[in-house]
Amino acid sequence: MERGRGVVTAAGDGPLADVARWRALLAGWAGAAGSPSQRGGPVAAPGPAELDQAGRIQLVAALEQLKAAAAGLQARLSVDFDAHERQLQRDAGVPRERRGRGVAAQLGMARRESPHRAAVLLGAAKALCAELPCAFAALADGRLSEYRATLVVQETACLEPEERAAVDRALCADPGTLDGAGTRRLVAMAREHAYRADPAAFVRRAARAENERSVTLRPAPDTMTYLTALLPVAQGVAAYAALRRVADSARATGDGRGRGQVMADTLVERLTGQAAADTVPVTVSLVMSDADLLASGHGAAVLDGYGTVPAQVARTLVANGLDADAAWLRRVYTDPRGRVVAASSRERFHPEGLASLLRVRDQGTCRMPYCDAPVRHLDHVVPAALGGPTDAENSQGLCEACNHAKQAAGWRQERSEGAMRHTVVTTTPTGQVYRSVAPEPPPPLRRSDDDAGVGHPPETWEAARPPGGIDAAFARLVALAA
Repeated sequence: MERGRGVVTAAGDGPLADVARWRALLAGWAGAAGSPSQRGGPVAAPGPAELDQAGRIQLVAALEQLKAAAAGLQARLSVDFDAHERQLQRDAGVPRERRGRGVAAQLGMARRESPHRAAVLLGAAKALCAELPCAFAALADGRLSEYRATLVVQETACLEPEERAAVDRALCADPGTLDGAGTRRLVAMAREHAYRADPAAFVRRAARAENERSVTLRPAPDTMTYLTALLPVAQGVAAYAALRRVADSARATGDGRGRGQVMADTLVERLTGQAAADTVPVTVSLVMSDADLLASGHGAAVLDGYGTVPAQVARTLVANGLDADAAWLRRVYTDPRGRVVAASSRERFHPEGLASLLRVRDQGTCRMPYCDAPVRHLDHVVPAALGGPTDAENSQGLCEACNHAKQAAGWRQERSEGAMRHTVVTTTPTGQVYRSVAPEPPPPLRRSDDDAGVGHPPETWEAARPPGGIDAAFARLVALAA
């Protein structure tokens, strides 16, 4: 078995070799016509181009069953991996409350999922294997998808094991029970059986759910965003009704905005205290190049907590912020390789300034592979206890869960020397290797490729920069804003 760049390849015989052959077969089917036997597949069967319409739809159905069966095997392997990892940590003397740390992170990287998503899937796998045998059998047989099986786990989580097993049998023991049932119907059936099994458990579940109230933000298409609040039902209905009343009143007095627009604007104004919803202050969270800010560039900007926004949208945000005296501009410098190297400051370059620089470089997102969580901790790549310095090259932004996960025994991180951008190499306890490369920063304004240092040795790069161009333009912009 060979490992490299986070990808495991299998050589020789055995289960991993069989998986590799089937993967090659499916990839060949998806990418080209012809017989898989010509591509060395495990079986000789007609390719998609040789099938009639009935054959194609049958193959789609068979592949869906194969996906579910693979998910069942993943669930079993994940549970076994977790159990053995915890035993290894127990044997190593790890305290009980810390056992299992890093398991979800390893599973997430193997599945190319975030640690949070991997933890959810692992929890569902444990429930399926231990307490929902009928649902697990349906998953392994390809009759129940991984998503639908997870919903059964969620809807029965409030029950005791015996009651949960009874609901499992009622839902999944008979293969015909769920035939033709959509996902919404499946959830309704699971809730109905669970409520009959233990009505008091639902009351307790509702009380616990109030402690999970929260507000989340995620990107939406067209530089929009979803601001979502998880609230107790009475509070959510009351908040929505209040926004509806404002919208109805505005519409009755001739407001030209749509009802949804009025509700959205009112929400922003009441939450932020702004007189108008569009007077949004701009902070250091907006990162864009000098070409896009000072000229008419069309590159993308990065808005912390959201992601990529077009240059014109970013310029509008900055202009509105300057008009409202609510914008703070700060220069960040990169070298010709695109590595963030410094930022302007009135103070000495100290840990607080370093933290700002790292947030710009990592663009607010956890550096652990496949994790999209916001940065909560700034941590050393090579621990300070092992001599790692506190500087930009030996630092990274991580979410809280990933920072704790890499503290478990067997994890190792190091910097990749000579990489174009800041690169961290993570080795997990099982020897899997993953690389995390810092996002590419917005490119700076230059007169030509020749001025950027292209074709010149590194020692001439600084001399090849336009003399004071960005600094002079930046100073003029600040003067105009003042």
